[in-house]
Parts: sequence; structure tokens; C-alpha cells
Amino acid sequence: MKTIMTIVGARPQFVKAAPVSRELRKRYKEVLVNTGQHYDHNMAGIFFEELHIPRPDYDLGVGSASHGKQTGDILIKIERLIEETKPSAVLVYGDTNSTLAGSLAASKLHIPLFHIEAGLRSYDKEMPEEINRILTDHVSTLLFAPTESAVRNLQAENITKGVHLVGDVMYDAVLHNYNLTEEKYKLDTFGVHQGNYYLSTIHRAGNTDDPARLQAIIHSLLALNETVLFPIHPRTEKMLRDLKLIEKDATSGNIRFIPPVSYLEMLLLERHAKAIITDSGGVQKEAYFAKVPCFTLRNETEWVETVESGWNTLVDPLTMDLNAIISAHQCGPYIDNLYGDGKASVSIVKQIYDYLG
Repeated sequence: MKTIMTIVGARPQFVKAAPVSRELRKRYKEVLVNTGQHYDHNMAGIFFEELHIPRPDYDLGVGSASHGKQTGDILIKIERLIEETKPSAVLVYGDTNSTLAGSLAASKLHIPLFHIEAGLRSYDKEMPEEINRILTDHVSTLLFAPTESAVRNLQAENITKGVHLVGDVMYDAVLHNYNLTEEKYKLDTFGVHQGNYYLSTIHRAGNTDDPARLQAIIHSLLALNETVLFPIHPRTEKMLRDLKLIEKDATSGNIRFIPPVSYLEMLLLERHAKAIITDSGGVQKEAYFAKVPCFTLRNETEWVETVESGWNTLVDPLTMDLNAIISAHQCGPYIDNLYGDGKASVSIVKQIYDYLG
């Protein structure tokens, strides 16, 4: 049985890998590597058990560091693992430093590289994720694009060989996990009811590291007429406390700051919110899957389909009135197959089998 090495570095990548691993292991031996790029307290044993996710075969424990050091450390360790396990191919997801390091290691050792979520572009090269996406796509053997726009982005860069439109594995994961969510968690645990709260997540450096922008975001949330439930990233919390925008009891007007939530809890909160206000790429899509309006506090998005469909609106908090935009917003018609049919994982493994045998 041929071996495929899968490289992931953060909780969202494990979630995406879960449906692919289920299909992949029907045909191949999978070596699952967790680089440890993002340490997450929710990545304890219960995380893997709840979501039926295979535990990693290797934990590299790289941890936080500057982009260069982190990428370099992962590259060195992945190179050693490839030489040790001798996989027939390497599989990477998305756009993290783990993605880039795995891609460089595979390409320099002449191992076929498969990239899931290929072709996404924000066209903002100040985002480190954008650099990681571009470089990974240009050294990949098989490129699994989630959307038609991703395919067009690759064509614009003269990448056509090995490109396959397969749909979004994140949609596969959400469909699989919705039932688990409703079985395990109840909305009233959070003191809210369906449709009477906004859900907000803010973590990107472009928002958290700019005091004027972060203050504008908080003032925009304070102007809303419903409770804003805000699972807060530790880095965001530090910046808000430094700016004295969070009181001692972790509330501020209508904003309720709560600790980070699990993946299943997040799906529950997204599904029943009045609207979602975020800067996360993944949350934008999950909002669409949940058929909940999304307002993205960024000037661009790699998930352009959510905007074009009318379910996601880009908002610059420095120049735009979030409250007015939400009040006037009308969603477009919902397109069921915008991100595929929920069987992207099956399509991916079929294409891998056609290539590797």
C-alpha cells in the first residue's frame, strides 16, 4: 500500500483533513503530521474523539515564532520525516507556514505535492497567507480547487496542468459535523436564543495590530442593537486590554467576550446567529453554509463567491457604518452548489488514485 504524508498545523486544517483522511485511508496508508504551528488548548484528545479525527502520527511541536524561523524549523523537520517515511506523495492544505514548509520540502526532494484549497487569492501580498498560497500552487503536482474562481486564478498564472475543480472539503466537514453539534451542545448554555445575537470573531493582524482600526471595530459593535457574542482570541484580548476597551469583567456594553470555543460550539453559534461579523476566511464560508449573513471586516476576501452571492459584505470599519450596512442588507438567493456537493473528499481521492495508482 502506498503512503501519503498529510501535513497540518492548526485546528482548522485538522477539521478539513478529517473527511479527506476518511476517504484516503480506504486506498492508502496515511502518515498524518501535526507541525504544532498553532497551539490550541482545544486540540486535546477530546477534540479528535468528538470529531472522529485520526490522531497525528507525528507531532513536531514547532510552536509560535517569526515567519522565517517557524517556516524554517518546519521545513527541516518535514524534510527529515520525508526521508524517513519515504511517502509516495505529500498532501498540504490551505495557506499556513506549515503548508509552505511542507511544499518546499516535498518539491526539493522531488516528491509529488498535492494542494487542497489551491487557487485562492486575496490579491493582497501584505498577507503572509497570500505568499504561502502562491508559492505552494506553483510547485504543486495536483491542485484541488474549491471553486471556479480558484481555477480561473490559477489559469491567470499559467497553471493549468494537474488542476481539478473538486468543491470545498470544509463543506464536507460541516455537513458531517452538524448532527454532532446539535447532539452535544445547547444554545441556552451561552445565554442566547436563536436569532437574538450577533457572533463576532476578530484575530487577523491587520485588525488587531492597528489601534485605530481595532477601536473602530469595537465602536461599530457597540452601536449594534443586539448582544454581540465575541469568542476572543488571546492575542486580540491582550490588544483590547492594552487599549482599555475591555472592562475587568470581560464585558463592554452589549458585547459579551467569552473564552475561545470548540469547533462544534462554533458551528452551533454560527448556525443560530442573527448575523456573523468576522475577519476569518473559514468563518465566512461557515456563515454561508449556515445560511447566515456575514459581514467581513476586511478590504478583500479570498472567498469572493460569498460576496458575489450577496451573503457576505466587506466592511472597512474606519470608513463605513457597520450598523447601517447590517440594517439595510438584503441577502441574495442561496446557491446550493456554490462550494460543491459535499463530496469533495471523494473527488480528491479519486484524482489522487488516477495519478498515483
